[in-house]
Amino acid sequence: MSERILSLAALTVLELSPPEMVEVAARAGYSHVGLRLVPATAEEHHFPLVADAGLRRQTLARLRDTGIRVLDVEILRLKPETRVADFEPILAAGAELGASELLVAGNDPDETRQTDNFAALCDLAAGFGLNPHLEFMPWTDARDLSQAMRIVENAGRANGCVLVDAFHFDRSASRLEDLARLDPARIHYAQLCDVAGPRPDDMDEILRQARNERRFPGDSDCDLPGLLRTLPANLPLSLEIPTRQLLEQGVSALERARTAIDKTRTLLALL
Repeated sequence: MSERILSLAALTVLELSPPEMVEVAARAGYSHVGLRLVPATAEEHHFPLVADAGLRRQTLARLRDTGIRVLDVEILRLKPETRVADFEPILAAGAELGASELLVAGNDPDETRQTDNFAALCDLAAGFGLNPHLEFMPWTDARDLSQAMRIVENAGRANGCVLVDAFHFDRSASRLEDLARLDPARIHYAQLCDVAGPRPDDMDEILRQARNERRFPGDSDCDLPGLLRTLPANLPLSLEIPTRQLLEQGVSALERARTAIDKTRTLLALL
């Protein structure tokens, strides 16, 4: 069996520029990175990889020098006003950087329109060698695994996939029995972290935890062994573990990235 791909997600070290992120990933022992081409929020500090050709050249040079590859790019949002054709420059940048997977969020309460737009995105992304993954998140309009599976299946595109994030799987009360029914062809990677404590009643608190307060694998309460055993064997894992407290304490991006991969390897060795 080949060694499992472990990728450093942008949200784990969001303060780093893409070239810096590639360097940290290489030093920490990753084989891949995930790059954020579109900011997730208006407040988020962003490095404009799509608009800045010079920054893309620097990032590509660092990728070549280190041997690190790009697993996924993010984050496209399907909204009521979305025009899928407008995503083309982002897909082109993702392809130039060598990504194969594309992270998508569903932010359209009209599920039929969201499904149609996801299908159109899959068609456009196919020309760039990208597989769109619809990531379910409990505060979005793809709330849980079951809904994401339904949208992707109804879209009916061969490159349409579902993204399972351990945090969202837990906080959306998704079930391993449903995950076991997911066609392995519909999932090319997953996002890993641990999750602390019971599920909050307040959605704003769930959102705050998701963006600021995750745990390293094996450090908390999520049934990660059950999740990993249910996912396809040797599935690539993107380690997405934002830890604002450690950042504020001055723990470096390199230290956080190393802790994430070390704890993930420890967990995987127990399976």
